[in-house]
Amino acid sequence: MKKYVISSILALCVSAENAHAQGYHIYKDGKARQTVLASDMDSLVFFKEGTPADTEQEDQFDPEKPLANKAATTKTKELNDAWMSRLNFQDLSELENAKRGCIKSTPDLIIRNAQGEEVWNMADFKFLYDEGAAPATVNPSLWQNSLCNVRSGLFEVVPDKIYQVRGYDMANMTFIKTPNNRWIVFDVLMGNFTAKAAMDLFKNEHLHSSSIDIAAVIISHSHIDHYGGITEVLKDCKVAEAGLDLEEQVKNGKTAVIVPQGFMKHVISENVYAGPAMKRRANYQYGAYLPKGVTGRMAMGIGMGQSVNDVAGLAAPTFQVAQTGDYMIDGLKVTFQITPGTEAPAEMNAYFNDYNALWMAENCTGTLHNLYTLRGAEVRDAEGWCNYILEAKQKFGKDAQVVFQSHNWPHWGNTVVNEYLENTASIYKFIHDQTLHYVNRGYTSTEISNMLQLPEKLDKVWYTRQYYGTLSHNIKAVYQKYMGWYDANPVNLNLLPPVETAKKVVEYMGDAQRVLNLARTDFAKGDYQWVAQVTKELIYADPSNMEARRLCADALEQLAYQSESGTWRNAYLMGAMELRAGTPAPQTFSATKFVPLLAVGTIDMLFEFTAIINNSNELQNSDVVVNFIIGNEKACVVRKSGVMLTYKNETRADADATATGDKASLVSFFSGNYSALNITGNRDAVISLMPKSLDLPGNFGVIEP
Repeated sequence: MKKYVISSILALCVSAENAHAQGYHIYKDGKARQTVLASDMDSLVFFKEGTPADTEQEDQFDPEKPLANKAATTKTKELNDAWMSRLNFQDLSELENAKRGCIKSTPDLIIRNAQGEEVWNMADFKFLYDEGAAPATVNPSLWQNSLCNVRSGLFEVVPDKIYQVRGYDMANMTFIKTPNNRWIVFDVLMGNFTAKAAMDLFKNEHLHSSSIDIAAVIISHSHIDHYGGITEVLKDCKVAEAGLDLEEQVKNGKTAVIVPQGFMKHVISENVYAGPAMKRRANYQYGAYLPKGVTGRMAMGIGMGQSVNDVAGLAAPTFQVAQTGDYMIDGLKVTFQITPGTEAPAEMNAYFNDYNALWMAENCTGTLHNLYTLRGAEVRDAEGWCNYILEAKQKFGKDAQVVFQSHNWPHWGNTVVNEYLENTASIYKFIHDQTLHYVNRGYTSTEISNMLQLPEKLDKVWYTRQYYGTLSHNIKAVYQKYMGWYDANPVNLNLLPPVETAKKVVEYMGDAQRVLNLARTDFAKGDYQWVAQVTKELIYADPSNMEARRLCADALEQLAYQSESGTWRNAYLMGAMELRAGTPAPQTFSATKFVPLLAVGTIDMLFEFTAIINNSNELQNSDVVVNFIIGNEKACVVRKSGVMLTYKNETRADADATATGDKASLVSFFSGNYSALNITGNRDAVISLMPKSLDLPGNFGVIEP
């Protein structure tokens, strides 16, 4: 019998019935299991009958240990040991900043949802509090970053004025006191359960009260780990009326919801339009279901990972900051600095003048950030990012005594603040300028990413190390922004699909077993990247080639152990896990999952998502014109040759039908309640705009076809 270890991601995604149907027998703790529960966070073991005997290599799997349980090779140990002379590990300034101001430490933190499922767990990282030397299976620099990021609890930033709850999700929740003893909550974590836990900690440990008077909730940018907990934070608030002056909004105990201009557009485009694909890819970037520990998940620059099993929400903003300038919030002067196209398409920094405190959103963090994020997103503007940081330094650097942000820990002292801003800006400027320097000499993105090294002094700065973004994939982002995907080599204009390419490559290489034998020799030499590349071709040519899968997994595992970047480590380990255990079984979920987000947006956003999930080729001979009058909004939706176009603020007299109602009715209609709208004219024309099926794929192959 052949055994496969399957970790918690498959415990969440694979049905037992599907596994049994494929000839697998499921075991947990040595006992047969007929079901797989979402709460099973331990490793399971699948046995499959009728397959060849285990190889010696496969026998290394141990069902009593986490999936990524192989040791670091001699080569990996050597490479990791070399880091000790590259960086100054005696400089503990970042660790001291991460600990500074701690009011309440919570190393045993575990957050669960209403069903008792684990949402967030810092207790499994408690071993990092010992601050021992890095094990051979963790890059020493990443280990140092993990020692900083593991600190969870309530921290004081400015005495009696600014506090942060850190380590209660990937991001921080920040509390800023107003002159009238109300509070501004800046960024609200990813979901309701982590947000509630963070709020409770602040109320219990600082306010010593069961309630908090919130003048404003400010969301710095359009990523879900900063707005997803907003419904929990606002649940006891009287939300202000949009359209009023900001100072008017917070009068009489009301709460303003403040965002940068363009926030809603980018929330929907990132989390809905490309939501299913991004969710699957995010599993690789964040390694959310990897076992935690020295052979599994560690920190990844901006935190210890991403919460799971939580409930994210979204609230309509009451005030959008459209331009850089001064604003009053409950008597507190706040200077917002709009920074579009930096870490997020819609983002803003803020300066709290009375406290000499500069909030840098996610434009400065304790790590080099992403110009391109591995989960997929719009490429970011490195030059613009640099210039907005320099603008912040020019505007606020003279007086700022502390710089803090939505991830990681603050930095104190005017000189330190200015160095922090300048060093961070310099990193993005270097990547931008030098990538283009070599582009103009004819080099491709892959070549440049293997050529460039950071200047020595910048390379040794802890908070610009490559824990989240990397020099390599950020160089490729700059190349993509200016030059696109094409490297000008006409051979690459119309490449064969990956599976077809792999089959031809293997055919030209000769016998697959010969390739494997050569790959094993290279593995023994420590050529792990090449082994992963060549075995990937074998896997795409024949996904059932278990020897190729195991060898590729072993190579990826060693690359993970060597990685300074936590996201690269996660991606490598996720790939290794799925090669050994199998890609999660196909899963579908309803597009109605996105309805709560779409309900907060404009009606044309809902129509755009409808157009995305419709198959245009199937509808190319079904032309319709439909008017929608939804509350104060109206639009004419035209489908011609299968393409769905939305004409905002327009209706047409010759439309096939007109649908009227409020926003809730439109959302209900989208969810399949076709009686929710009032329709005059051809009812079938309106219904035909809706997708035939609302099912979307939850899983697709990443490491295999």
